[in-house]
Amino acid sequence: MALLLALSLTLGSCTTVRQGEVGVKRKLGLLDEQVVLSGPKGFNPFIATISKVPITTPNLEIRSSLPSKEDLSVGSGISILYRVKPEKAPTILRETGKDYENVLILPLFRSAAADVCARYFAKDMHSAGRSVIETAIQERMNEVLRTRGFEIEHVLMKNIVLPGGLAKSIEDKLEAEQDAQRMEFQKLRETRDAERRVIEAEGQKRIAVVRAEGQQEANVLEASGKAKAMRIEAEAMRLTNQLINRDLTPAVLNYKSIEAFRELSKSPNAKTIISNGTTPLLNTLAP
Repeated sequence: MALLLALSLTLGSCTTVRQGEVGVKRKLGLLDEQVVLSGPKGFNPFIATISKVPITTPNLEIRSSLPSKEDLSVGSGISILYRVKPEKAPTILRETGKDYENVLILPLFRSAAADVCARYFAKDMHSAGRSVIETAIQERMNEVLRTRGFEIEHVLMKNIVLPGGLAKSIEDKLEAEQDAQRMEFQKLRETRDAERRVIEAEGQKRIAVVRAEGQQEANVLEASGKAKAMRIEAEAMRLTNQLINRDLTPAVLNYKSIEAFRELSKSPNAKTIISNGTTPLLNTLAP
């Protein structure tokens, strides 16, 4: 019996602080400011206890109705990601207690969200402005909670539900903006097509001009070549005539006449030769 009692007292005076949490020892009703780190820990169960505080990041999810600048109510799912600073665990237990989510974090979120969201229109919570609102709420909460031992890591707004009429007007506006963007794109494409056609026409025009200039130059070169050839031919003819005139002396002409008479005398046909004493005139009679 004594052995069982001793075993019970031994087991009751030991606890294990797991990873992701810290322990806070309370002795005779007073909290120890030194936190207990992970591992097995012993204590006197008659005068002391060890409370465990999670230091991991929990996801506190709530559903909230947020006010807007135009006094509309916007439904939203909220995720609050926070963590406990390990060294502040004794202060948290002493000043707030273990139920710090309901006692401190949620009331502070509702107050910060109401103040921040009231500065924005409902459509901003449904657009890219939502990230600005989330950051503003997070900073507003950290202004209070950092000194109390907490750090708000993120405030995430999701599943935004706008009032029916506003949602329809936003959808209509988005559709109109999309139509305008499509028309602008169509206009831009047509403008680019027109510019492309102008560039192609300009290119064809330049090609035609280059071809015409090339043909004109070819014609000029051809005419110049023909004129030059005619000049060369005329010059050659002139030189030939000069040479002939120079070489056809009276003695040569007389010699050529004699040779012609000699060849004529060999022909069997009857001939009449009339001469002025210098150049013969020939009349040939067939036999």
